[in-house]
Amino acid sequence: MSTHSHKLHHGFPFLIHHVPPSRPLVWLGMAWQDLRAQPLPSLAYGVLVSTLGAIVLLFNNHPFMLAGCLTGFLLVGPVMTTGLCELSRRRERGESANFEQSLQVLRHHRAGLLGFANRLVALGVVWMLLSAVLLQSALGSIGPALSETVWGGAWQALEAGHLLLYLGTWGLLSAVVFGISVVSVPMILDQDCEAGAAIRASLKVVGRDLPAMLVWAALILALVAAGFATALAGMVVVFPLLGHATWHAYRELVH
Repeated sequence: MSTHSHKLHHGFPFLIHHVPPSRPLVWLGMAWQDLRAQPLPSLAYGVLVSTLGAIVLLFNNHPFMLAGCLTGFLLVGPVMTTGLCELSRRRERGESANFEQSLQVLRHHRAGLLGFANRLVALGVVWMLLSAVLLQSALGSIGPALSETVWGGAWQALEAGHLLLYLGTWGLLSAVVFGISVVSVPMILDQDCEAGAAIRASLKVVGRDLPAMLVWAALILALVAAGFATALAGMVVVFPLLGHATWHAYRELVH
């Protein structure tokens, strides 16, 4: 396992480890052990995210309303991941943890986590603006009619080119969010660093271990898709599994 040295805020050094492309499967295995050791607080996060996912499914008949719901996810997601990373961190140290204790990190690392969440929300707002421009040009309006909201008429009205552009914009935003969040949240918890430093470290990790990161991104996409395919029942397990795995990815990728 090779390493590359970099600098964090105030010149603090950290090392980026190179891992094989198959390593994300090991992170999921370790995450499964965390979930089994702490089932109640872990699954509580899964239930919360599944409930929020139901809201997305409720408004998925219109592209702009879907964009707004997913933008909300960009704010809520990191908060949920933070608690799961804290559960894994406490278990690694041999400390007991419950749901309430996992939320204490939100207060202890408020500045870094809020800075990170603000950046994600900014990206979500950009996507909403791009969605508005696209829908205005394609449909002449961004406001969904009642029939379009209920029956999904807005999607049928989009031409293939507009639909591809919409999905491509969403894919690009997702790639950016993935790139800046691979190790950001656990790094803020572990180092109490500012959001900008954690994001720069995350981008360096992606550049250093691109094959492993592509596998990790594909696994996340597949698991989330499976969670939605099971009417969000699977998301109760999928989300805490991914949250715990995020901590283990950080622990192996950054020192």
